[in-house]
Amino acid sequence: MSQLTVADALRAGTQLLAQSGIEGAARDARLLMAHVLQIEAGRMTLHVQDALADEANTDFLALVAERAKRRPLAHLTGLRQFYGRGFEVSADVLDPRGDTETLVAAALAEPFARVLDLGTGSGCIVLSLLAERAGAQGVGADLSPAALAVAKRNAERLGLGARVGFVLSSWFEAVEGGYDLIVSNPPYIAADEMAGLQAELGYEPRMALTDEADGLSAYREIAANAAGFLSAGGRLMLEIGATQAVAVAAMLEANGFEAVEVVQDLDGRDRVVWGRKAHQMA
Repeated sequence: MSQLTVADALRAGTQLLAQSGIEGAARDARLLMAHVLQIEAGRMTLHVQDALADEANTDFLALVAERAKRRPLAHLTGLRQFYGRGFEVSADVLDPRGDTETLVAAALAEPFARVLDLGTGSGCIVLSLLAERAGAQGVGADLSPAALAVAKRNAERLGLGARVGFVLSSWFEAVEGGYDLIVSNPPYIAADEMAGLQAELGYEPRMALTDEADGLSAYREIAANAAGFLSAGGRLMLEIGATQAVAVAAMLEANGFEAVEVVQDLDGRDRVVWGRKAHQMA
């Protein structure tokens, strides 16, 4: 019997994923194999003709089976690339989406010294911002102790532990101090929309996805209280669902924010609403 090669296993894994309806089946198979072999995915072509040990093949097929059940790829590899860096993720945090990089890029358009990230999850937003702005300091707040543990590990792994703090808090409840930038990607999916979402989201923390109401509860809370934690001229920047720009922009304006703008993502969808705290607010 000929020895099983990496290429043989990749073909089998790709077929299983494709039969399960996974888009990008070949890509996911390569990423799972790279994880099993502990190599960079970009170097896979150098190893496809290598013999694959039985144990490695068993591990690979087990991961493929989990991915076929729609378990998020990042939960299986434990890592998600976001804004050029690798972040640990787990079932305790929202799997960072590329769309959220729009929020990071918009926040980096102006200088800032102190940033607050509400609902920080894995910490990908605040840590990306601090990694891009040497000298800046930040705080990540989250209601989940498990999520904060993941965020802290990400901070240490990225060498940012000395510039960021994490606090267990429901939005501003336990937050102290002032900031010149507040960012958030809050739960914005309405409760009645949850059943129609892709299966992968069933493996993510529900509290990070929906407010169990109309999808706008978090924005009301943040918009009503953010000014008290912002310096004059400071920015409040919020990721939104594609249909929420008008409602969220109106909330910011109703709470005294100026120069409210909507930023679109790379697919042309409304993705970020932001406004600036007036120098004198009523």
